[in-house]
Amino acid sequence: MCGIAGFSGPDVRADAARPVLDTMIHTLHHRGPDGYGFHAADGIGLAHARLSIIDLATGDQPIHNEAGDVWTVFNGEIFNYIELREALVAQGHVFYTQSDTEVIVHLYDRYGDDFVDHLNGQFAIALWDARRRRLVLARDRAGIRPLFHTHARGRVWFASEIKTLLAVLPERATLDPRGLAEALTYWAPADPDTAFSGVHSLPPGHRLAIEADGTETLTQYWDWRFPARGAAPAFTSVEDATAELRALLVDAVRLQLRADVPVGAYLSGGLDSSGIVAMIRGFTDTPVRTFSVAFEDAEFDESEHQQAMVRHLGTDHTTLTVSRVEIGEAFPRLVRHAEAPVLRTAPVPMMLLSARVRAEGYKVVLTGEGADEVFGGYDLFREAKVRRFWARQRESRFRPLLLGRLYGYLENSPVRNPAFAQSFFGQGLEHLDRPIFAHVPRWTTSQRALNFLSSELRASLGPWDPLTFYEQRLPPDIDDWRPLARDQYVEAKSLLAAYLLAAQGDRVAAANSVEGRVPYLDHRVIEFGNRLPEHYKVRGMTEKYLLRRALADLLPADIVARTKQPYRAPDSASFFVDGKAPDYVDDLLSAERLRKAGYFDAGMVGRLVDKCRTGKATGFADNQAFVGILSTMLLDEHFVHSRDQTPPA
Repeated sequence: MCGIAGFSGPDVRADAARPVLDTMIHTLHHRGPDGYGFHAADGIGLAHARLSIIDLATGDQPIHNEAGDVWTVFNGEIFNYIELREALVAQGHVFYTQSDTEVIVHLYDRYGDDFVDHLNGQFAIALWDARRRRLVLARDRAGIRPLFHTHARGRVWFASEIKTLLAVLPERATLDPRGLAEALTYWAPADPDTAFSGVHSLPPGHRLAIEADGTETLTQYWDWRFPARGAAPAFTSVEDATAELRALLVDAVRLQLRADVPVGAYLSGGLDSSGIVAMIRGFTDTPVRTFSVAFEDAEFDESEHQQAMVRHLGTDHTTLTVSRVEIGEAFPRLVRHAEAPVLRTAPVPMMLLSARVRAEGYKVVLTGEGADEVFGGYDLFREAKVRRFWARQRESRFRPLLLGRLYGYLENSPVRNPAFAQSFFGQGLEHLDRPIFAHVPRWTTSQRALNFLSSELRASLGPWDPLTFYEQRLPPDIDDWRPLARDQYVEAKSLLAAYLLAAQGDRVAAANSVEGRVPYLDHRVIEFGNRLPEHYKVRGMTEKYLLRRALADLLPADIVARTKQPYRAPDSASFFVDGKAPDYVDDLLSAERLRKAGYFDAGMVGRLVDKCRTGKATGFADNQAFVGILSTMLLDEHFVHSRDQTPPA
């Protein structure tokens, strides 16, 4: 985990570049508090904020090749750097550090832009080829590390976080209506869009090359690919698939433990994180410290299962118990780091937990993120399976009753009332053959927040169909895939990369100078999972069937058999204690501030606030709308309004 920043253009001069780089990189001190590094030359400026994890002595960036004409800064880790280094040395390359960073410049010398194909890691890379005066930006396959870019003042600018760009390009401090609408619908703006006008996210699995003449080439070098319907089976038996998965997961964990500092792990009490810790304990010599978040509210608390795993594995463990008040108090800090509207408060406890991790002396934690997307773990996948079964016989009174086996962990579950469940999950049955079918109920619920937009902002959006808009960004052959594969792809792009790995992953860890690592998103594991037949993932109504088999002998039987319970936190209830809200909430959601900002209808928001204040907002739609509106107003406060109030220098 580090921070990178820089710019390229024909007018860039070394002496003038350094002060600008200083301004940019200091906004990323939280990502890299261990030191700064710079490279400024005609045409390029590179800056790096370091969180030292590998090669503590000689790994400072920027790093260059033997000739000194290829330079790089990067954020993340190259987990297979040892094997790559050995191969490159055998081919005659000479290294001057022991860092994982240096393999990047040597791979570029040998393979050109295809160097990314050789990397097993999580990364955001900026590489400058001084010979050809070209800049290459690259982002890891799953989107674990962020990378943003924009064009302004005749230059290309890039950074790990948007705030870095705004520090030197105040004209970009404008919220984008389309980006806001996407966030309020899909839970995050859809790549390459962001919440800020003119600022773009480099999509996962892409590289962007900017040539000396300004020509740009955006290339997708990797994607979640699935076999077409009717393709020959990739596995001869479930036993063979189980054995192959176990070996692959153990190797992924082994690689991601590489560090010159102590490594911890998050332990939620579920299958995924428990499996990671069990593999560390069972197949490596690495001592592991575990960390968990717990809640005062029983509805959200999983500490009983966490403690059972601690006893089973015998780890040195720390539990952080979080209250609603603490969530409400810390929410503004979350939004400043997320740099996008959020619809849930769930990232806040993870941010508080990473602070505890850092306070205990740890810079690195392994997490269980990604297993649900790769192996079919979410209720959404089972829900879509039932809805497809139901859609083939819509008049059936019995088929929708299968929905009663879902969402049992929710205090106000939609399946508690069969009539309501049929109405709620019956939304979008007419979209049965579309690739976004599984996501229609979720997006229909979240996009109700759009009803709160001001008439002016709604008008600026024009005729916008969220379903068609998203489908236009999907692979052209997605209709040839099996239904579960389509569902997984949309989930991997819309929720995993855009929200879970961002606002709930990278940003909340980086806020406290902690690096999260995700073994289930090793690209080899993803590619393996994508080749599996549907019934190896969701068998009947059992999710993650093959993963459960692969971990069965490492975990207690009740953990292996436990139904998925997604991590959640109290939403609107976190902002009201006996009807009293923190001052910032009352200020930002006052009619005056809402009208001045211009994003939302003040009257409608006022009624929603009253509903939340009195504890009557119990459904997803109201809670998500409230959190989404508040986070948007905080974005305005942090990045737009505050600049309006700053007198010119």
